[in-house]
Amino acid sequence: MEMNPSINKIAIFALLALSLSGCKRLPGYFDSDESLARVGKTELKLRDVSTVVPAGVSGDDSVALVEMYVNRWVRKQVKLNEAETLFSSSQQDIDKMVEEYRQALLIRKLEQYYVDRGVDTTFTENEIEAYYNRHKSDFRLDRTIVKGRIVRFSPSYRQAARLKELMAARSESGRQDFNDICEKNDFTLTDFSTQWVDFPEFLSYLPTLQSQSNESALKTAVVQEMRDNASRYYFQIYEVCREGQPIPLERLVPTIRRILFNRRQSELVRNHEEELYKKSVESGEVRIFGRDDE
Repeated sequence: MEMNPSINKIAIFALLALSLSGCKRLPGYFDSDESLARVGKTELKLRDVSTVVPAGVSGDDSVALVEMYVNRWVRKQVKLNEAETLFSSSQQDIDKMVEEYRQALLIRKLEQYYVDRGVDTTFTENEIEAYYNRHKSDFRLDRTIVKGRIVRFSPSYRQAARLKELMAARSESGRQDFNDICEKNDFTLTDFSTQWVDFPEFLSYLPTLQSQSNESALKTAVVQEMRDNASRYYFQIYEVCREGQPIPLERLVPTIRRILFNRRQSELVRNHEEELYKKSVESGEVRIFGRDDE
């Protein structure tokens, strides 16, 4: 695409030289009203493109960047001119929409200003648990989740009985011995004992079929076994939460934090709005005409 003939190339190259020199402020000529392009009564000034070219960009690349910017500006202005001509009768509606949007942005910025400075983002465990207990019925599982672990090992392993015994152990020493054996023999241990996982995901580590019923696998506190052609599997499920039951609190902590934060934020905004309103009424800045108390 060729550059618009109305662009002052001397000014562009001077601008590029300035950019490549690392200067951040436009002195003298570069802060002038030198025009690079014009569409109707609207002009693009040299100062308007002074920040287009980042420092360190090569000369050819710099020329291309400025040329692209100017051409985009020209095309945009042409479209704006046509839009203003076609929709001149809707100008008042557009102006109203722009003003409403401007006001909404300002109010949002004001609210965010007070939120950033006034909302406490820390929540105690008691606050989170209290909210959970009050709203437990609102949080229901749409699938079964479990906690447990799975170990896969070779069918030829001779100490399988000992491994199973240690997997069932409740003592810390027994658990540690189990982990040590798995590590020593390079067994594949998949541990979901401290986190909830969807039951289908848990089963994906076992030789099961999605089409078959796996209800029996949900037995807790016992070590169960499965086999395939290459491996043996021991697995143990510690806890089960079924579909329709309340979601465990530990899964909801981030969600409840967001809910509590949004509540604090809304309360702070409402309180500030009410305080600002009362002060403005008391100072006489606000008057509502036609009321009996006027």
